[in-house]
Amino acid sequence: MLVALDAPYVDTRAADLSLALGGPEHPALHVRELTLPGGLRLRLRLLGASHQVICGELVETVACLPGREPHLPPNLHDADAGYRFTATVLRPAGDGLRRRVAALRAELAVDPYALVGIFPGDEDAVTALAVRPDPPDGTVAWRTWHAYPQTNELVLTETVVAL
Repeated sequence: MLVALDAPYVDTRAADLSLALGGPEHPALHVRELTLPGGLRLRLRLLGASHQVICGELVETVACLPGREPHLPPNLHDADAGYRFTATVLRPAGDGLRRRVAALRAELAVDPYALVGIFPGDEDAVTALAVRPDPPDGTVAWRTWHAYPQTNELVLTETVVAL
């Protein structure tokens, strides 16, 4: 699902993002509620150039959080909680960001388990979330993309949670 957002795009950099687990629901520009096969409910929330996913009691936020030092770990694995998070920051050469974002928008526009927010003024300024339809047994997984055309950065995250 593509959503044209009417909120201004936050001029930030991928390096300003933080990962927070738990905590409050932040004001959202758009929310998509999903019920997956088996009855599991998730909420995909666009916060601007950031996201929040709520899966049961888990609240995952990737955002520029006031009062919090920017830190987006490349890997975080909590075996006891059944939580695994990875993040990668890409800086594509040439028009690579534009091509990647266009392909992402086209792919996720028809995905029933996705939400893509496009900001006014730059079609490459997007925040996208997609629940993986084929996670390993006993898990739920989602991927996110945060495109920052002003700094030519694309942040990719993937989360896997044991049910």
